[in-house]
Amino acid sequence: MLELYTHPMSPCAQKVRIVLAEKGLDWTKHHVSLPDKENLRSEYLKLNPLGVVPTLVHDGRPVIESSIICEFLEDTYPEPVLRPDSTYERARMRFWMKHVDNKLHPSCGTLQWPMVMRPALMEKSEEERQALLDKIPEKPRRERQKRLVQFGLDSPDVADAVRTYRNTILDMEETLQDRPWISGENFSLSDVCLAPYFQTLWQFGWADLYEMDCPKVADWYARCQQRPSYQSAVAVDFPADLLADLQDRGKDAWAKIEAHLA
Repeated sequence: MLELYTHPMSPCAQKVRIVLAEKGLDWTKHHVSLPDKENLRSEYLKLNPLGVVPTLVHDGRPVIESSIICEFLEDTYPEPVLRPDSTYERARMRFWMKHVDNKLHPSCGTLQWPMVMRPALMEKSEEERQALLDKIPEKPRRERQKRLVQFGLDSPDVADAVRTYRNTILDMEETLQDRPWISGENFSLSDVCLAPYFQTLWQFGWADLYEMDCPKVADWYARCQQRPSYQSAVAVDFPADLLADLQDRGKDAWAKIEAHLA
């Protein structure tokens, strides 16, 4: 009944998996290898013309775009509730979800992509790399990935990505002054959609971005990590050996990230 085309390190896929776990839903996993650009194969593009993960298939019909998928699951399987009761807080929840989609996600991709996706592409010839990148349907994403292939973390995109992350964290710290969760008293889709982007920072050892002076955010993310849904939907995909490798990569790259905090 439910199938999910996913990749373990995709924050967009992680947030959908968290919703599935929160609601206790059974689903079938289809792994899409992003380093091998399986997301750009013709059979996948028939399901998802944007060539991204995740894609949810419900009763044989695809649903795309992660925030839309999260709300689709909330509408289709309303218990337990992952939206605030207050219509104002629901509007604020959707504001955070839109911020993630429009600003935080591209920033995360800018920082994570050179670390985990670029190495496989660099093993290919220049002609093979360009042929794969030219298949990316959306021009902004296509051109950004070309820059990240060429320059890695020295890409001009990186400075803006770090600043977007940092400003998001500061806004969250202010929001969490009078509430335990981003949209009020209860864990909701705004928390679901934000938490995977902190997984990226945590797995590379870049937690100073929020731990150095944002204790409310640090506490919020620790509580997200402790939820059974996070453990089964995200943490399980990061065994100790993988985390050690990612943190080694992150340690080597931290100086380039930290330079943009000044």
